[in-house]
Amino acid sequence: MAARQPFADADTADEAVRATCDDATTCKRFATSKGYWKDSSLQYFVRNVGERKAPEINRGYYARVQGVNLLLDAFLKKTQGHCQVINLGAGLDTTFWRLQEENLLPRKLFEVDFPTVVARKIHHIKTKPPLSKPIIDVHSTDSLLLESHVLDSDRFCIIGADLRDVPGLDEKLRRFQLDPELPTLLLSECVLVYMTPSQSSSLVHWAAQTFHTAMFINYEQVNMSDRFGQVMIENLQRRRCALAGVELCQSLDSQKERFLRAGWDQANALDMMAVYSVLPQDDVARIERLEFLDEKELLQQLLQHYCICWATKDRLNLGETRRRLHVSGGGAARRCWTSSGRPPSLTSRVGSASLGLSQLAF
Repeated sequence: MAARQPFADADTADEAVRATCDDATTCKRFATSKGYWKDSSLQYFVRNVGERKAPEINRGYYARVQGVNLLLDAFLKKTQGHCQVINLGAGLDTTFWRLQEENLLPRKLFEVDFPTVVARKIHHIKTKPPLSKPIIDVHSTDSLLLESHVLDSDRFCIIGADLRDVPGLDEKLRRFQLDPELPTLLLSECVLVYMTPSQSSSLVHWAAQTFHTAMFINYEQVNMSDRFGQVMIENLQRRRCALAGVELCQSLDSQKERFLRAGWDQANALDMMAVYSVLPQDDVARIERLEFLDEKELLQQLLQHYCICWATKDRLNLGETRRRLHVSGGGAARRCWTSSGRPPSLTSRVGSASLGLSQLAF
């Protein structure tokens, strides 16, 4: 979402941001075709696998998808599905179909994106039974709403809206049964960076004020002040795609501060190199056998310039039981379970060569 007037579909900057939806989807399509992870629904949004993507790109998307899914699934299991999910800037995301297949659906999953992106997604759903049938299967009445910029069913809702217009976003979500009293997970992937700091702060503040028990997962760029980060910015600028919020992507601390200043109780962040190191190591070993990686330093640089930041509010004390994934000395992962009444914590102790990712959701 670039810093422009709401619904300015003809605006060049907004068009460039919308194009990033296709970029991400085609990259995911190629990675799944190589076996990095399974996604049975993606083929209905992108038919052709497309041109070959570099192994470091495939591993980067693998880390992104698996890291976000770990947090999302932990939240769903912690709340036993008694929650709602809001995917901000969802694009052609397939999370609904994965969760439906794995019997992990929340009470309702909302997706929001530009109206033109939403229209494309709804067209795919309307014309492809493998996409529409799972929605119908979990819908209990005959009154499923299906319009050009809105799909609304019992468990899934897609809304065309501009995230920079927070009052308009709030009104549309409430119109389709958003419940502020339910535990809520908000997700954004490379979305806030296309908004000005004041615009993204308004959105993050709205979420903190609206939901008393919530988690916000944000995946986007980090460490953007070094030379590698500057090259990333220049490459996007050549495509007329400006990172209007890049000043908040200077460090993990700046990412966390965005949420803390907006009223969230706690914020944690990991760059994707750290996330990659705490993913289940048997599966990491499997995907590393899929393709030979010559440019290991390039992969490391790439992963160090993206991060996952998550913020929480926990009035319902969902963080009573904590799950710990622990990696020490850069070796294989081992799991242990602990119980604590303390808030969630994430510790990164570089000096002792150990990293703990504690209580993935709360």
